[in-house]
Amino acid sequence: MLTHARSLFLLVILGAALPAAAQRGNRIVTENLPNFDLRRFHFGFLLSYNTSDLFIKMRPGSLTDSLLVLEHQKQPGFNLGIVASLNINANTSVRFLPTLSFQERVLQYEFRRSDNRTVFFQKPIESTYLEFPILMKFRSDRINNFAVYVIGGGKFCIDMASQKDVDNALDDDIVVKLNKYDYAAEAGGGFDFFLPYFKFGIELKASFGIPNIAIDDDTRFSRPIDSIRSKAWILTFTFEG
Repeated sequence: MLTHARSLFLLVILGAALPAAAQRGNRIVTENLPNFDLRRFHFGFLLSYNTSDLFIKMRPGSLTDSLLVLEHQKQPGFNLGIVASLNINANTSVRFLPTLSFQERVLQYEFRRSDNRTVFFQKPIESTYLEFPILMKFRSDRINNFAVYVIGGGKFCIDMASQKDVDNALDDDIVVKLNKYDYAAEAGGGFDFFLPYFKFGIELKASFGIPNIAIDDDTRFSRPIDSIRSKAWILTFTFEG
Protein backbone atom coordinates (compact mmCIF):
# COMPACT_ATOMS: atom_id res chain seq x y z
CA MET A 1 0.00 0.00 0.00
CA LEU A 2 2.88 2.37 0.79
CA THR A 3 4.34 1.76 -2.67
CA HIS A 4 1.10 2.79 -4.34
CA ALA A 5 0.74 5.82 -2.07
CA ARG A 6 4.26 6.94 -3.00
CA SER A 7 3.40 6.49 -6.70
CA LEU A 8 0.33 8.71 -6.33
CA PHE A 9 2.40 11.34 -4.47
CA LEU A 10 5.02 11.36 -7.24
CA LEU A 11 2.30 11.70 -9.87
CA VAL A 12 0.88 14.71 -8.02
CA ILE A 13 4.32 16.36 -7.83
CA LEU A 14 4.95 15.67 -11.51
CA GLY A 15 1.55 17.00 -12.46
CA ALA A 16 2.09 20.20 -10.47
CA ALA A 17 5.47 20.74 -12.11
CA LEU A 18 4.27 20.38 -15.70
CA PRO A 19 2.18 23.57 -15.96
CA ALA A 20 4.82 25.58 -14.09
CA ALA A 21 7.44 24.45 -16.59
CA ALA A 22 5.16 25.43 -19.44
CA GLN A 23 4.69 28.91 -18.01
CA ARG A 24 8.45 29.42 -17.59
CA GLY A 25 8.89 28.73 -21.27
CA ASN A 26 7.12 32.05 -22.10
CA ARG A 27 5.40 30.38 -25.01
CA ILE A 28 1.81 30.92 -26.09
CA VAL A 29 -0.07 27.68 -25.43
CA THR A 30 -3.10 26.86 -27.58
CA GLU A 31 -6.07 25.81 -25.45
CA ASN A 32 -7.40 22.49 -26.70
CA LEU A 33 -11.10 21.63 -26.47
CA PRO A 34 -12.08 25.09 -25.13
CA ASN A 35 -15.79 24.18 -24.93
CA PHE A 36 -15.31 20.80 -23.25
CA ASP A 37 -16.54 21.93 -19.83
CA LEU A 38 -19.63 23.61 -21.32
CA ARG A 39 -21.10 20.29 -22.42
CA ARG A 40 -23.43 18.55 -19.98
CA PHE A 41 -22.49 14.95 -20.82
CA HIS A 42 -19.25 13.27 -21.84
CA PHE A 43 -18.63 9.71 -22.91
CA GLY A 44 -15.55 7.60 -23.50
CA PHE A 45 -13.79 4.41 -22.48
CA LEU A 46 -11.17 3.29 -19.99
CA LEU A 47 -8.33 0.78 -19.74
CA SER A 48 -6.96 -0.20 -16.33
CA TYR A 49 -4.22 -2.24 -14.73
CA ASN A 50 -5.29 -3.65 -11.37
CA THR A 51 -3.52 -5.33 -8.48
CA SER A 52 -6.12 -7.28 -6.51
CA ASP A 53 -5.69 -8.66 -3.00
CA LEU A 54 -7.70 -9.70 0.06
CA PHE A 55 -8.16 -8.66 3.67
CA ILE A 56 -8.27 -11.97 5.58
CA LYS A 57 -9.25 -12.29 9.24
CA MET A 58 -8.41 -15.63 10.83
CA ARG A 59 -10.55 -17.39 13.43
CA PRO A 60 -9.00 -17.46 16.92
CA GLY A 61 -6.85 -20.54 17.36
CA SER A 62 -7.03 -21.44 13.64
CA LEU A 63 -3.24 -21.75 13.33
CA THR A 64 -2.70 -25.12 15.00
CA ASP A 65 -0.33 -28.04 14.70
CA SER A 66 -2.25 -28.99 11.54
CA LEU A 67 -2.45 -25.62 9.77
CA LEU A 68 0.94 -23.94 9.98
CA VAL A 69 0.65 -21.06 7.49
CA LEU A 70 -2.10 -19.25 5.56
CA GLU A 71 -0.88 -16.47 3.28
CA HIS A 72 -2.39 -14.52 0.40
CA GLN A 73 -0.68 -13.11 -2.68
CA LYS A 74 -1.87 -10.23 -4.83
CA GLN A 75 -1.89 -10.75 -8.59
CA PRO A 76 -2.10 -8.42 -11.62
CA GLY A 77 -5.19 -8.06 -13.76
CA PHE A 78 -6.89 -5.57 -16.09
CA ASN A 79 -10.16 -3.71 -16.61
CA LEU A 80 -12.13 -2.57 -19.66
CA GLY A 81 -14.96 -0.12 -19.26
CA ILE A 82 -17.17 2.71 -20.46
CA VAL A 83 -17.07 6.29 -19.15
CA ALA A 84 -20.29 8.28 -18.76
CA SER A 85 -19.82 11.67 -17.07
CA LEU A 86 -22.45 14.22 -16.01
CA ASN A 87 -20.95 17.67 -15.47
CA ILE A 88 -22.55 19.54 -12.58
CA ASN A 89 -20.21 22.49 -13.17
CA ALA A 90 -16.70 23.04 -14.54
CA ASN A 91 -15.12 21.50 -11.43
CA THR A 92 -17.58 18.81 -10.32
CA SER A 93 -18.99 15.80 -12.14
CA VAL A 94 -20.71 12.50 -11.45
CA ARG A 95 -19.20 9.53 -13.25
CA PHE A 96 -20.76 6.15 -14.05
CA LEU A 97 -18.14 3.60 -15.15
CA PRO A 98 -19.57 0.15 -15.99
CA THR A 99 -16.49 -2.06 -16.14
CA LEU A 100 -15.43 -5.64 -16.79
CA SER A 101 -12.63 -6.46 -14.34
CA PHE A 102 -10.41 -9.56 -14.52
CA GLN A 103 -8.82 -10.34 -11.15
CA GLU A 104 -6.88 -13.16 -9.54
CA ARG A 105 -5.71 -13.81 -5.97
CA VAL A 106 -3.82 -16.78 -4.54
CA LEU A 107 -4.17 -18.35 -1.09
CA GLN A 108 -1.22 -20.43 0.13
CA TYR A 109 -1.68 -23.10 2.81
CA GLU A 110 0.88 -25.18 4.64
CA PHE A 111 -0.38 -28.16 6.68
CA ARG A 112 1.43 -30.64 8.90
CA ARG A 113 0.46 -34.24 8.19
CA SER A 114 0.16 -37.02 10.75
CA ASP A 115 3.59 -38.33 9.74
CA ASN A 116 5.04 -34.91 10.67
CA ARG A 117 5.70 -33.95 7.05
CA THR A 118 4.36 -30.70 5.64
CA VAL A 119 2.16 -30.36 2.58
CA PHE A 120 1.72 -27.16 0.61
CA PHE A 121 -1.38 -26.03 -1.32
CA GLN A 122 -1.96 -23.06 -3.61
CA LYS A 123 -5.58 -22.09 -4.13
CA PRO A 124 -6.06 -19.49 -6.89
CA ILE A 125 -9.23 -17.42 -6.78
CA GLU A 126 -10.08 -16.11 -10.24
CA SER A 127 -12.86 -13.59 -10.68
CA THR A 128 -14.44 -11.80 -13.62
CA TYR A 129 -16.33 -8.90 -12.10
CA LEU A 130 -19.03 -6.83 -13.74
CA GLU A 131 -18.62 -3.58 -11.80
CA PHE A 132 -20.91 -0.57 -11.53
CA PRO A 133 -18.99 2.33 -9.93
CA ILE A 134 -20.63 5.71 -9.26
CA LEU A 135 -18.01 8.30 -8.35
CA MET A 136 -17.84 12.01 -7.61
CA LYS A 137 -15.01 13.84 -9.34
CA PHE A 138 -13.69 17.19 -8.02
CA ARG A 139 -11.34 18.86 -10.50
CA SER A 140 -9.16 21.94 -10.31
CA ASP A 141 -9.46 24.80 -12.77
CA ARG A 142 -7.65 24.26 -16.04
CA ILE A 143 -4.07 25.46 -16.32
CA ASN A 144 -3.70 25.66 -20.09
CA ASN A 145 -4.44 22.03 -21.08
CA PHE A 146 -3.92 20.43 -17.68
CA ALA A 147 -5.99 19.83 -14.52
CA VAL A 148 -5.69 17.73 -11.37
CA TYR A 149 -8.57 15.98 -9.59
CA VAL A 150 -9.65 13.73 -6.74
CA ILE A 151 -12.35 11.11 -7.01
CA GLY A 152 -14.39 9.03 -4.58
CA GLY A 153 -17.53 6.93 -4.31
CA GLY A 154 -18.59 3.30 -4.36
CA LYS A 155 -19.32 0.38 -6.62
CA PHE A 156 -21.43 -2.77 -6.80
CA CYS A 157 -19.82 -5.92 -8.24
CA ILE A 158 -21.07 -9.21 -9.66
CA ASP A 159 -18.56 -12.05 -10.06
CA MET A 160 -19.49 -13.69 -13.36
CA ALA A 161 -16.94 -16.49 -12.71
CA SER A 162 -18.03 -17.25 -9.14
CA GLN A 163 -17.49 -20.86 -8.01
CA LYS A 164 -19.77 -20.62 -4.98
CA ASP A 165 -21.85 -23.61 -6.17
CA VAL A 166 -18.91 -25.93 -6.92
CA ASP A 167 -19.08 -29.34 -5.20
CA ASN A 168 -15.88 -29.60 -3.15
CA ALA A 169 -15.57 -33.40 -3.20
CA LEU A 170 -11.82 -33.94 -3.67
CA ASP A 171 -9.30 -32.39 -1.28
CA ASP A 172 -6.75 -31.51 -3.97
CA ASP A 173 -9.45 -29.88 -6.12
CA ILE A 174 -11.23 -27.95 -3.35
CA VAL A 175 -11.78 -24.30 -4.22
CA VAL A 176 -12.04 -21.46 -1.72
CA LYS A 177 -15.47 -20.02 -2.40
CA LEU A 178 -16.33 -16.33 -2.40
CA ASN A 179 -19.72 -14.70 -2.58
CA LYS A 180 -20.92 -13.74 -6.06
CA TYR A 181 -21.86 -10.20 -4.98
CA ASP A 182 -19.66 -7.52 -3.44
CA TYR A 183 -19.64 -3.77 -2.94
CA ALA A 184 -16.74 -1.46 -2.17
CA ALA A 185 -15.65 2.10 -1.44
CA GLU A 186 -13.23 3.77 -3.87
CA ALA A 187 -11.00 6.84 -3.58
CA GLY A 188 -8.09 8.25 -5.54
CA GLY A 189 -6.82 11.04 -7.73
CA GLY A 190 -5.39 11.82 -11.12
CA PHE A 191 -4.70 14.26 -13.94
CA ASP A 192 -6.60 15.40 -17.03
CA PHE A 193 -4.75 16.36 -20.21
CA PHE A 194 -6.78 18.22 -22.85
CA LEU A 195 -5.45 17.06 -26.22
CA PRO A 196 -6.52 18.40 -29.62
CA TYR A 197 -9.20 15.74 -30.23
CA PHE A 198 -9.99 14.18 -26.84
CA LYS A 199 -9.31 14.41 -23.10
CA PHE A 200 -6.80 11.91 -21.73
CA GLY A 201 -6.83 11.06 -18.03
CA ILE A 202 -4.49 9.14 -15.72
CA GLU A 203 -5.74 8.15 -12.27
CA LEU A 204 -4.74 5.90 -9.40
CA LYS A 205 -7.40 4.76 -6.94
CA ALA A 206 -7.87 2.24 -4.16
CA SER A 207 -10.88 -0.04 -3.71
CA PHE A 208 -11.85 -1.50 -0.32
CA GLY A 209 -14.56 -4.15 -0.04
CA ILE A 210 -17.13 -3.71 2.72
CA PRO A 211 -18.97 -7.04 3.22
CA ASN A 212 -17.54 -10.40 4.22
CA ILE A 213 -17.47 -12.41 0.98
CA ALA A 214 -16.09 -15.68 2.42
CA ILE A 215 -18.26 -18.80 2.15
CA ASP A 216 -17.66 -21.39 4.86
CA ASP A 217 -18.46 -24.80 3.35
CA ASP A 218 -16.69 -26.67 6.19
CA THR A 219 -13.53 -27.67 4.33
CA ARG A 220 -10.08 -27.49 5.93
CA PHE A 221 -9.37 -24.53 3.64
CA SER A 222 -12.39 -22.45 4.66
CA ARG A 223 -12.70 -23.35 8.37
CA PRO A 224 -9.68 -21.25 9.53
CA ILE A 225 -11.07 -18.11 7.85
CA ASP A 226 -13.38 -15.81 9.80
CA SER A 227 -13.85 -13.20 7.03
CA ILE A 228 -12.53 -12.13 3.64
CA ARG A 229 -12.87 -8.65 2.18
CA SER A 230 -11.68 -7.52 -1.22
CA LYS A 231 -9.15 -4.80 -1.93
CA ALA A 232 -7.43 -3.54 -5.06
CA TRP A 233 -5.26 -0.78 -6.49
CA ILE A 234 -6.29 0.38 -9.97
CA LEU A 235 -4.24 2.47 -12.42
CA THR A 236 -6.66 3.77 -15.07
CA PHE A 237 -6.29 5.54 -18.41
CA THR A 238 -9.42 7.33 -19.65
CA PHE A 239 -10.25 8.64 -23.12
CA GLU A 240 -13.19 11.06 -23.33
CA GLY A 241 -14.62 12.97 -26.27
